[in-house]
Amino acid sequence: MKQLTPHNQSLFQLKYAVIFVALANLLYFFVEFHIARRIESVSLYADSIDFLEDAAVNSIVLFSLYLSARSKHYVSILLAMLLLIPISAAFFTAWEKFSHPLMPAYTSLSYTALGALAVNLTCALLLAKFQNDGGSLSKAAFLSSRNDAIANLAILFAALVSAIWPSFWPDLLVGLGIALINLDSAKEILESVRNEKNGRINLDLK
Repeated sequence: MKQLTPHNQSLFQLKYAVIFVALANLLYFFVEFHIARRIESVSLYADSIDFLEDAAVNSIVLFSLYLSARSKHYVSILLAMLLLIPISAAFFTAWEKFSHPLMPAYTSLSYTALGALAVNLTCALLLAKFQNDGGSLSKAAFLSSRNDAIANLAILFAALVSAIWPSFWPDLLVGLGIALINLDSAKEILESVRNEKNGRINLDLK
C-alpha cells in the first residue's frame, strides 16, 4: 500500500474539510433564508447570503486543489469578488427596511443566530489548521467562516437590544456591519493573492 506523504495527507484532510463545510453552509442557508424572509430580518438575510457564498467558496477551494498555481491565482480573485456579494444584498435589504420599518421577532432572531454560530464555529475550527499552509484559497475559506461567526455574535447582540428597546435599528445596523466585514475580507484575500504572486516572481528571478 502506498504511503501518504505529509503534504498529500494535508491535502486529503483539506479536501474532506471543505466538503463538510460546503454542505453544512448550503443546508443552513436554506434554514436561515426561510426564517429571514418570515420575520423580515436584514441581518439574517445578509447572513444567509453569507452561508450560500461560503458554500460556493469551499466548492471552489475543493475544485482548486487540482489546479495549477496560475489558475489558483485567478480563482482567488474570483473568491474575493464573491465576498462582495453579501454587501450588495445587505444594502438592498437595508433600503427595504427603511421603506418598511418593521422590527423582526427577537426570539426567532436569537435562536437562528445561535444555530448559525454553531455551524460557523465548527467550520472555522475545521479550516483553521489549513489557513496558513493552504494558500490564499484556504485562507479565504477560513476568513469567511470566522467572519460569519463574528457576525452571528453581532446578530445575537441585536436581538438582545431589540428585546430591551423595541426597534428595527439594531437589526439594520448589524446587517450593514456584516457587509463591511465582508469588504475587509475581500481586501485581505486580494493582498494574499498579491503576496503569493510576488513570491513566485521572486523565486523565478533567483
